[in-house]
Amino acid sequence: MQVSKKLPNNVCIQPVSLDLVWSIRRQVMWPDRDVDFVRVKGDSDAVHLGLYLKEKLVTVISIFTDGKEAQFRKFATLEAYQGKGYGTLLLHLVMCELRENGYSRIWCNARKAKTGFYERFGLVCTPETFAKGGLEYVVMEWRSEN
Repeated sequence: MQVSKKLPNNVCIQPVSLDLVWSIRRQVMWPDRDVDFVRVKGDSDAVHLGLYLKEKLVTVISIFTDGKEAQFRKFATLEAYQGKGYGTLLLHLVMCELRENGYSRIWCNARKAKTGFYERFGLVCTPETFAKGGLEYVVMEWRSEN
């Protein structure tokens, strides 16, 4: 996956190694857990992208594809950079790229408290919910009209 949109001069989006992805995931999502807790099945086959501000990795996202469906998982922004639009920029560019490449369904497992954020990207809640690690999740998706 190549995110090819014009970016601000101090921002770069590029593939990220699994070690860096796991480090950011752990710091942001589960700092009290072992790194094994943030590893997921299929990580070695997914595309992992990071947004760098100057030379600092501040946001990561992992894309898992199956046919014309794509799931983004473990989307995380370092706490000091949250609320500044970096995660929004990365997800916007990823969603555009996936849509432009013909994916008919893009989905994620969203923390229920974050559904409003994902709705801004055209994702809607499905009836599918579950709990993990003491948190409530809902499957959210975008589907093409075709």
